[in-house]
Amino acid sequence: SPLGPYVPHFISIEQPLSLAVAAILANHLSELAIAQWGARQPGERLRALGFLDGRTPCQSTLQRLFCKVDGQATPARGYPEALSAHFAPVAVPLPVLAGSQGVAIDGTAQRGRLPFQTGGSPVHATPARGYPAFCHEHGVVLAQEPIERGEEKSEAELTVASALLARVTWPGRVLTGDALFCQRKLCAQVLAAGGDYLLLVKENQPTLLADLALLFDPPAALGPAALADRREASTRDRGHGRQEEVRRLVASTDLTAYLDWPGLAQGFRLERTWRERGKAKHALLYGITSLSPETGPPERLLALKHGHWAIENQLHRVKDVTLGEDRGTLHAGQGPTVMAFLRDAALSLLRRAGIHQITARLREHAQDPTPAVARVIAPPPAATRA
Repeated sequence: SPLGPYVPHFISIEQPLSLAVAAILANHLSELAIAQWGARQPGERLRALGFLDGRTPCQSTLQRLFCKVDGQATPARGYPEALSAHFAPVAVPLPVLAGSQGVAIDGTAQRGRLPFQTGGSPVHATPARGYPAFCHEHGVVLAQEPIERGEEKSEAELTVASALLARVTWPGRVLTGDALFCQRKLCAQVLAAGGDYLLLVKENQPTLLADLALLFDPPAALGPAALADRREASTRDRGHGRQEEVRRLVASTDLTAYLDWPGLAQGFRLERTWRERGKAKHALLYGITSLSPETGPPERLLALKHGHWAIENQLHRVKDVTLGEDRGTLHAGQGPTVMAFLRDAALSLLRRAGIHQITARLREHAQDPTPAVARVIAPPPAATRA
């Protein structure tokens, strides 16, 4: 066992990890709170979690356990072996139609670990807690890859992107991400696995960006853009402190025969206008996708682009604020990776049960943890096709 003598009275590693997920669902978020919650539970509840003798790990045991779990024991690097089979969201319906599910990838940092880092700048040395692939439609993490500390956060993310993509089932799914992931190698990898991509293009791909800008917004001397293929869609909405926001997307296939890019089927121009705190705002973006005009009409491209931000609203923010991940100070060994996975597991259990008011449900579970434990010990349903 990679754990050595730390947990000699546990039947398997699943016991303390399942205890941790149940405690998180009951709104006990730190290692100390998890240990205290476990010590207070009645014998019947502990037996349901696998603690037949009623003994639960203390805080120091949990910390040593999380640090010693072998995150590379399986191909799903970063996932403890005992948890991957049960808590990975295998119940997410597998898509049949091309482009019917969006998968966002986006790394983020854990600020609470900053005091334990030495060297590097405060920004670039910020340790990333994990690098998730997040399903737009179902609000669950499909896979996660830990990011090692590096000089540049962007470089660190790119080093693990290929490994993360390799662990996602891609047929019917579309990779969405910011311009950092607009890389030939990553696009080719997703296409080879049966998926598609929709990515922004910025200065890291200067030639591609210049071609798109020339197509959709030629210099005044050349006159207005005259696209042979021009399809448009727009949306209007409110929220996040903004008055009415208008998103307008123009898609075209005019460059597909000219640009040498893996699987490129369409280029697009996305213009956003809104008012925030009384001031007019404007943003202009360009992007590419492998979705054909039939499977990726402009309305679908808009939905996928907007859906990408679910990873911020439904995952990163919930983990940071509601589950207290940004305040976590666990920093040794595999500890941060394991805790990130446990929080992902708790969220996935709630999301696949159709629960979206996470804070309210955690308060309910804090008063009566019986439903939380039931969710943890219930066998995961089989994946289905959607």
